Amino acid sequence: MSDLRSVALTARAWPFEEARKVVKRVGDSVPAKGYVLFETGYGPSGLPHIGTFGEVARTSMVRRAFRELSDIPTELFAFSDDMDGLRKVPGNVPNQDMLAQHIGKPLTQVPDPFGTHESFGHHNNARLRAFLDSFGFSYTFQSATACYQAGKFDQALLQVLRNYDAVINVILPTLGAERQATYSPFLPICPRTGIVLQEPIVAHDVDAGTVTYRDPDTAQLVEVPVTGGQCKLQWKADWAMRWYALEVDYEMSGKDLIDSVNLSSKICRILGGRPPESFTYELFLDENGQKISKTKGNGLAVEEWLKYAPQESLAQFMFQKPRAAKKLFFDVIPKAVDEYRTWIEKFPEQDQAQQLENPAWHIHAGNPPAPEADLSFGILLNLASVANAEDKSVLWGFITRYRPDATPQSAPLLDRMVGYAVQYYQDFVKPEKKYRAPTEQERAALADLRAALAAMPAEADAEALQNKVFEIGKTHGFENLRDWFRALYETLLGQSQGPRMGSFIALYGVNESIALIDDALAGKAA
Repeated sequence: MSDLRSVALTARAWPFEEARKVVKRVGDSVPAKGYVLFETGYGPSGLPHIGTFGEVARTSMVRRAFRELSDIPTELFAFSDDMDGLRKVPGNVPNQDMLAQHIGKPLTQVPDPFGTHESFGHHNNARLRAFLDSFGFSYTFQSATACYQAGKFDQALLQVLRNYDAVINVILPTLGAERQATYSPFLPICPRTGIVLQEPIVAHDVDAGTVTYRDPDTAQLVEVPVTGGQCKLQWKADWAMRWYALEVDYEMSGKDLIDSVNLSSKICRILGGRPPESFTYELFLDENGQKISKTKGNGLAVEEWLKYAPQESLAQFMFQKPRAAKKLFFDVIPKAVDEYRTWIEKFPEQDQAQQLENPAWHIHAGNPPAPEADLSFGILLNLASVANAEDKSVLWGFITRYRPDATPQSAPLLDRMVGYAVQYYQDFVKPEKKYRAPTEQERAALADLRAALAAMPAEADAEALQNKVFEIGKTHGFENLRDWFRALYETLLGQSQGPRMGSFIALYGVNESIALIDDALAGKAA
């Protein structure tokens, strides 16, 4: 056993805790299918979103941890439920009148409103694959339509038919009286219209492998096979059948699907299968603490996050405390960036056990990049603010003076952060900047700070500058030094929160910082 594997056996990071569940499940033997299967599911009626990223990223972290614990091959299936019927016309696509004519048909039988793919389902599947590929995820795409129509699910569907009554008895107690009277796990695809029907099944024939329903338009009885893509299953039965047919070993899902996981697990056992190991993650909240909803549009899109921060910071956000509800809005982005940067900086100094607890190990599949210049995103934001920066070159002018060895080429992550900081400043900080005049106590302290900075030796570093700022605050009777720092932020930077002042002054420049103080004392900033 390698040293790293022995350490991984007791690693406390949640992906290793989850991976050990899978190791216990499969033991030392390669499953008959030839691999351990991790799965994520996707409903292709809409576009990929930040939850899609989170689920695939987290599942990939567990998969990577498993590979540190076991030599058994693994697969990650990104499964698209593209045989679902089109329930309504999305509001954000063209040719809506055309789509309205195909309500109820499987998504892979609905024409593509964009005119670029074989169907609307194929279009959205392509968007999903491009989305996952853009983040470098390793996965195998699976289409429900392809699996149903190619017969990959046939034996499992016949097993559902054999256990028809037992499956129904799991679901019926969860339904209202009206729905109980019509429920069937099988949804026939009408041979006449191509629509996924929600009609009652009036008979099922295990020997023939068929179900019979009454056509809602002609009132005639229609018998169809449950195999070959001529029927699909209702959601919870479909999930269970998929677990059984594919022998899924691990799948995570959101808190809102706890009941579905429980019911699908029962059905999977009825079919003779073993439900996958599961993990329930908490849902995201908006800035007001309300559950994020695609319908309400109160969430934060992946594209919006990536406009202001690197994808690694989003992975960092997903890694931290997945079982805790977290607010997901623009204000969390700078913190996530700096948390990611901090973990990258710690990694080289850590021993193996500590590295396996480090989010950077999981974000970068065990091989994080080397640290770069010690500049936080918060510092860069404040630099962009005082410099009123509109492009990266302005910030790089300060950075190269502070760290002559740092260049956009030698510090690519820093270069990306500089660009993000400028964009974030322009969109969020600049519109909210509001300076205030200093109080008499603050004016006296600022004047002393100006004098102290002017007397500092040219080689004074960030720590020496920080100590001087502390000393001035104490000398001028600020009982809580946070009030002194808040005063600096509000009078010099025009905001209520800010950076570690010593680091900021070292980066921005002593003379430039003195000029900020002069403006505040002269009332120019306000």
